[in-house]
Amino acid sequence: MSKFQYIQGQDIDRGFLIGVSVYQEDPLLSVKDSLDELSLLAKTAGIEVVGQTSQNLSQINPSTFIGSGKIQEIIEQLKYLDVSVVVFDDELSPRHQRELEKRFGEKIRLLDRSALILDIFAQNARTREGALQVELAQYEYRLPRLTRQWTHLARQAGGGGARGGSGGVGLRGPGETQLEVDRREISRKITKLKTDLEDVRLHRGLHRDKRKKSGLPLVALVGYTNAGKSTLLNTLSDSNIYAADQLFATLDPTTRKISLSNNTDILLSDTVGFIQKLPTTLIAAFRATLEEIIEADIILHVVDISHPNANQHIEAVDDTLAEIDASRMPRILVLNKLDRLNGEDPEIKLLDDYQAVVSISAQRGDGLDDLGRVIIDVLEQNKISLEVVIPYQNGNDYSQLHESGYILEETATEIGWKLTINIPNKLYNQFKVYAMDEIK
Repeated sequence: MSKFQYIQGQDIDRGFLIGVSVYQEDPLLSVKDSLDELSLLAKTAGIEVVGQTSQNLSQINPSTFIGSGKIQEIIEQLKYLDVSVVVFDDELSPRHQRELEKRFGEKIRLLDRSALILDIFAQNARTREGALQVELAQYEYRLPRLTRQWTHLARQAGGGGARGGSGGVGLRGPGETQLEVDRREISRKITKLKTDLEDVRLHRGLHRDKRKKSGLPLVALVGYTNAGKSTLLNTLSDSNIYAADQLFATLDPTTRKISLSNNTDILLSDTVGFIQKLPTTLIAAFRATLEEIIEADIILHVVDISHPNANQHIEAVDDTLAEIDASRMPRILVLNKLDRLNGEDPEIKLLDDYQAVVSISAQRGDGLDDLGRVIIDVLEQNKISLEVVIPYQNGNDYSQLHESGYILEETATEIGWKLTINIPNKLYNQFKVYAMDEIK
């Protein structure tokens, strides 16, 4: 059940969307396309969109985000359309949130794009790690925005951003307001969630260390939400990971062993989908999950080639990769959903920082052999050969090379193992200190 359902006696909430175009700003999507995407997000969250509007502004109103005249016009529409939820297409500041709640009144629930995305994530998190990550992001989003409508949330672990709860959160001290109690309680919960997630991060790190010892290359799937990453993983691994034609169908990372041609095995890891204006609190909370991308040997950036905003989706994902310091990693652009093109030839603005481009249909299996060959080629391109001497006391580094199959030749010397190794570029800094020319 959606967290928006059964509020105020309605079977489903009726939503109204508001977008803004600011003069001289260069948005990733036009206000129309961005509102269309927001409408899909609202539908995913369980909101029936019954109206929308937008406004062109020279600058954002510091008090109410949009102009006062526009607010009055919207209020009249809300009454006529019997709206219960208003959703802004941008993240509202705490001040904007407070002022707009006053203008719209108690009967209207006010959300922004970030709150809506956080609610969808809360609905779709299926593992303890995913639930912890989303809950942390929700609390960090809510803390500076606590008002009368946002109080009493501290007991709603993982609850959606659409509504407040009921009931208190402890006894008040002398002169202490309920708002102060709630703020302190949420701050305490944030601290506890960060501690729990650090434990998850350490546990995930142990799993990564085990994978490294296997010697199998790690390939990470990234892409805009609903690009077809989970479908691609299912097809390549012959598994049945949940995949649906909807935004953020899966959140929790999944890794499978894949056999490519030429007897090459890899580990393929699916990660959370990206979207424009992804809440910064969410990126921070999903740090442990996103480290799967940073640790990968190759990134497969999957794109829905049939989407009219495919170029903008590529840019949004690239921006997020840059934000997590993964933009310099080897990347392959995978143009998916060829079966939906109907003979059309969309124009894709290819970027120089991709080492290869492959066209596929994950649903039908078209082009997957080509994708496998390209992955193998790029893995080889991103290896470097070194002659090293590893002192016997540094047995951990020797074991890593041996267990990963990176040693081509080996000779025992008086001071250590003399090796010819072929390693991924990402390991160069670790082993360059043993290089022959530097030892001399």
